Amino acid sequence: MTGRSIIHVDMDAFYASVEQRDDPRLRGKPVIVGGHPTRGVVLAASYEVRPSGVRSAMPMSRAVRLAPNAIVVQPRFSAYADASDRVFGIFESFTPLIEPLSLDEAFLDVTGSITLFGAPAQIAAAIRARIAKELELPASAGIAEVKFVAKIASDLAKPNGQREVPAGTAREFLRPLPISRLWGVGPRTEEHLKSLGLNTIGDVAARPLDELERVLGDGGRHLWELSNGIDDRAVVPDREAKSIGAQDTFEEDVLGRDALVHQVHSQALRVARRMRRAGVKSRVVQLTIKYYDFKLITRRKTLDEATDDGQTLYREACALLDRVDLKRAIRLTGVSAQDLRGGEGQLGLFEASRGPTRTDKLNEAIDAIASKFGSKAIVTADLAAEPAESEEDEEIRRKLGAQRRGRASQ
Repeated sequence: MTGRSIIHVDMDAFYASVEQRDDPRLRGKPVIVGGHPTRGVVLAASYEVRPSGVRSAMPMSRAVRLAPNAIVVQPRFSAYADASDRVFGIFESFTPLIEPLSLDEAFLDVTGSITLFGAPAQIAAAIRARIAKELELPASAGIAEVKFVAKIASDLAKPNGQREVPAGTAREFLRPLPISRLWGVGPRTEEHLKSLGLNTIGDVAARPLDELERVLGDGGRHLWELSNGIDDRAVVPDREAKSIGAQDTFEEDVLGRDALVHQVHSQALRVARRMRRAGVKSRVVQLTIKYYDFKLITRRKTLDEATDDGQTLYREACALLDRVDLKRAIRLTGVSAQDLRGGEGQLGLFEASRGPTRTDKLNEAIDAIASKFGSKAIVTADLAAEPAESEEDEEIRRKLGAQRRGRASQ
């Protein structure tokens, strides 16, 4: 499929950027957003700390060794959700065709918006300018005819830039890039491809398709098509989707349940928020796990009643997490809601006269308050267990002091 104009917008070091925006003392400083210094993982790393080798999804114990002078900040998910809502509100003012990938990135199909807002590059620039002005946050964008190329273009534009790949130039754009840029190519696959003399995306594109299929199996066609800029997937907005999901690929493989639950929680809340925005509920919760060797598994649970409640999704996803092998390193987790239906749900035989539940009313109230005052105005009990915003200064000093005293291993 060609003739489309797709923008991939990705917020730069999102969690860390929000922290630096909200606390001027953190601006220009090496900041790590993460959990427990020995058991947690890095959720975000500011660009100032990345030269030390710190990356998201890295174990916190390793991160603080690599960057002992970094300022460690506990995550504030309500602040990130609030910023995300406002970012997606800006997206919606340009196009209804928005496919969220995570809290901080999305694909936008702006093919039908060009007559209103100008060329795709102008639209991307306008979106980034509004995000900078209204939220004081940096964002990068990639523009191309297909999703895969737009995603790579935004990656190469970071930080705080944009890059356009004009129609018909995708193959040339991709040709010199390393094969690690291809979706689905991790360290082991990369090593295998290099042993075949395939070092760049152009090398893969130049190989005959039948040869790649013979050597790589079903994945051969996938890699060949991407290498040639072929990606027919459309941008699928929530309201048209058969499912609504959120997933994240870790920059480094993660091991153990404790390192995963925060991510699963964040994903469940994001899915629920998007479901309520789309006016749908779900009866099926699905957990997706991709291991270090790219083996992909899913676990599903059918609920007694349809829901759009984030805490319900989180509890069920955690129960599903306990049903998978957590002794193997994991590179991706995802939570999705399947079997979507109208927000009223399917009533049981004796439920026809039943009104909204307490949970429905609570979520409606939370959404209304968040819409008016921002999601930081109210949080659920489990998120309130995180350090309160009024205690943030003390928490930063405590974390930094612990590192300086060599107590990070406690």
